[in-house]
Amino acid sequence: MQKIPRRLHDTLNQSIEAGKVVVLYGPRQVGKTTLLGDILRGRKEKWKLISGEDVHVREWLSSQSVETLKANVGNIELLAIDEAQNVPQIGLNLKLMVDSMPHIKIIATGSSSFELAQQIGEPLVGRKWSFFLFPIAQLELGEHESLFETKGRLEERLVYGSYPRVITTSGIEDKRALLAEICDGYLYKDLLVFDRVRKSSKIDALLRLLAFQIGKEVSLSELGTTLGMDVRSIERYIDLLEKTFVIKRAFGFSRNLRKEVTKSTRVYFLDNGIRNAIIDNYKPLSLRNDVGELWENYLFTERMKKMHYQYNDLLSIRYFWRTYDQKEIDLVEERDGKLFGYEFKWGARVSHAPKDWLSTYKNASYEVITRENYLPFIT
Repeated sequence: MQKIPRRLHDTLNQSIEAGKVVVLYGPRQVGKTTLLGDILRGRKEKWKLISGEDVHVREWLSSQSVETLKANVGNIELLAIDEAQNVPQIGLNLKLMVDSMPHIKIIATGSSSFELAQQIGEPLVGRKWSFFLFPIAQLELGEHESLFETKGRLEERLVYGSYPRVITTSGIEDKRALLAEICDGYLYKDLLVFDRVRKSSKIDALLRLLAFQIGKEVSLSELGTTLGMDVRSIERYIDLLEKTFVIKRAFGFSRNLRKEVTKSTRVYFLDNGIRNAIIDNYKPLSLRNDVGELWENYLFTERMKKMHYQYNDLLSIRYFWRTYDQKEIDLVEERDGKLFGYEFKWGARVSHAPKDWLSTYKNASYEVITRENYLPFIT
């Protein structure tokens, strides 16, 4: 398959301006560096690309010295910083550059939000644009394949996911090898660097347990009992896994009913292929007992991609809805004061809206997403 143009290309390109910092977050190996290079090659300014993984770059870029920063930037008009989360005090130094060099345009990428976002957030209030690059989205693929091809490749995407190199590689064994490489070489990299976390069988076991609980409420106490860890440690690891872009949490939605479940959490993986690599299961759908979970995870993450790429909906909290008498809705979105409920069904079984949902939330809608109607939902 040919190289797939990324939906964020034009948005990022148009956001680059003097006095602002454009920040691009995303997991490792989703194509941030490639996208950055594509953007730079089309720019007319004098630009320079540096990496926060270079020790010499880190030395001057973390200096907190206007004189040092100016000396190293020189007459560059556009400075691009890849892997910026590796630079100590990056936020403060970016602020110093923006303040002291009014002409400078800056774009930075980061594969770890909890370090980079915290450092950049306060110093650059009102001076940055933030974007997120996911694994390849179906709305990106749909521009380069027919409807017949899209439907024919659905099973492959549920099993092997949407990382760029995985999608553009044709052989099944090669796809598996790439996913194993991403998991072993990159999945833990940011997690292990920060907060004194060390890779251990505990983290591996936690990821496996979470992988088997897609679409189900996660009990921190049960996870702690199984792993021999306290609840606080479990919660901390789950938080770090989310901030290093391995998983995404959804929370229980409630406004009115006492019987609504509100304190539970569900966990989804940002990529189906990573989830299946963690449990080492690449069986075809016909031989699996978790097709419903794969479908739910796929729709959840593809919907996130669509909402961000089309509406820059980066920070919205996603919800599920369930009552103690087992009425539930997989995904709840709130937009413009209205609630939208979505139920995900792999099979053709008809599902009606729970009466409590419609009677409690008068302006709410309800829709069942199946293989027949899913493409408009995610593209």
